[in-house]
Amino acid sequence: MATQPSDLDGVTESCPECTRDTTHKVRVELRTESSKQENSQFSREPYRVATCMDCGNETTQRMNNA
Repeated sequence: MATQPSDLDGVTESCPECTRDTTHKVRVELRTESSKQENSQFSREPYRVATCMDCGNETTQRMNNA
C-alpha cells in the first residue's frame, strides 16, 4: 500500500520541472562562496535548498543578500 507524504514530510510548492505544485523536501545548508582556501570559513552563506519529491529537481536560493 502506497503512503502519501504528510505535512511534516515536506512543503507543497511550485516545481519548474514538473510545471505544477508538488511536495518538496526543504533544508538549509551553509555553502562556501569563496574559491580561495585562505579565509574561506568567513565566506559561508545560508542557502535554502528545495528538492522535488516527484522529479528530484533541486532549486537553491541564497537567503542572505548582503
